[in-house]
Amino acid sequence: MTKSRKPGISRRSALALMGGTAVTFATPWVAGAQAKTIKVGMPTILSGRVAQLGTSSRNGIMIEVDKVNAAGGLAGRPIEMVIRDSKGQPQEAARVARELVNTDGCEILIDAEASSGAFAVHEVARDLGVFCVHTNSETSSLTADPKQHIPNAFRTARQGVHDSIVGGGYAAAIAKAKGLKKWATCSPDYAYGRDTTGEFVYYLKQFAPDVEIISEAWPKLFQPDYTEVVTKILQAKPQALYSALWGGDLTSYIDQANIYALFTQMEVFAVNMADYTALTVVKNLPKGIHSGNRYIKTYPATAENAAWGDAYKAKFNEYPTNWSWENATAMMLIAAASKKANSADGKKLAEAMKGLTIKSPFGADGTVTMRAEDHTLIGYAIGWGTTIPVEPYVPEVKSGDWKQILALEAEWKKTKGYT
Repeated sequence: MTKSRKPGISRRSALALMGGTAVTFATPWVAGAQAKTIKVGMPTILSGRVAQLGTSSRNGIMIEVDKVNAAGGLAGRPIEMVIRDSKGQPQEAARVARELVNTDGCEILIDAEASSGAFAVHEVARDLGVFCVHTNSETSSLTADPKQHIPNAFRTARQGVHDSIVGGGYAAAIAKAKGLKKWATCSPDYAYGRDTTGEFVYYLKQFAPDVEIISEAWPKLFQPDYTEVVTKILQAKPQALYSALWGGDLTSYIDQANIYALFTQMEVFAVNMADYTALTVVKNLPKGIHSGNRYIKTYPATAENAAWGDAYKAKFNEYPTNWSWENATAMMLIAAASKKANSADGKKLAEAMKGLTIKSPFGADGTVTMRAEDHTLIGYAIGWGTTIPVEPYVPEVKSGDWKQILALEAEWKKTKGYT
């Protein structure tokens, strides 16, 4: 077990950001006789344009690890986090994940990669049989496709099809009210962008059949210049635009599109806008962008969610992101599964995790559930609203109906041959 220290940027963390060295985090744990620590490995992105994904994932999980260790650890075993930088490269994510298990002795993997790396980590978990929780990848097929299913992997990240059902219905209502028939899309060219955009368009047309997609743009992940993309969209003259860009890509796109006044010429639906990592970074946040909730402390509008967001800000001097709550949820569920199984053994944790419901500040009704059939999270607060340039950024959120989400998701799975 490493020396006790407060989690945050340390000398070893700085080394990790520069060279991929492992970073270990442990918190004080005292008992009559110290039990063997349990190492939890986390491959994530800690450098480059989307380093915020890794830092906020790390912060989100550490705030919960501190609580678990203060309460005695997992079945009496204090947690030691070993966090490594994949640099956003899928092959590096796989290498790091394998090394965390085989060399560093990690018994649990927290896959805090974007979808580009998550599928690679998933194959490592399949090969090694290690208990794994995917915390950031929202590509629906990661858990919806039965070919991807393994008994030792779960997902606490939201699922793209859930956002698309709620977003498609929300956007269709606005399209009907404002006569928005001609649409364009602009999303990153990889699994998450392609899948989520396809799912959104599918439900948009289900709810508003006369909608037509007249232009598609697929910028590369982490693309630096969007001039050609913006120009293509403006030339098509759509009435509305949907985008699944996220993080640094989304903020760069907005800053560049503002130069061409794109946001004054069409209604914009950007599923990943309502997250502090985007809301507080864009130089001139346009008014009236429609977005799904990612993380905002005012939604769900509960004391528990606001308190969690404020505690996070007090500790890390910034508000949480979508990645923060998804990673925090992973540790909450692992702790609850360990208590249920009275064990920190990966196979027993996996068995206890199936169908597990826990209290959560991020739940639509104050709880979230790890669905047993496909090991994916349901019941989290999900809705869409319109942004304003100042806090609370999204003053009104129209909540999705989980009864409708689950019914339409079941139909979608049939159309995909997943059931």
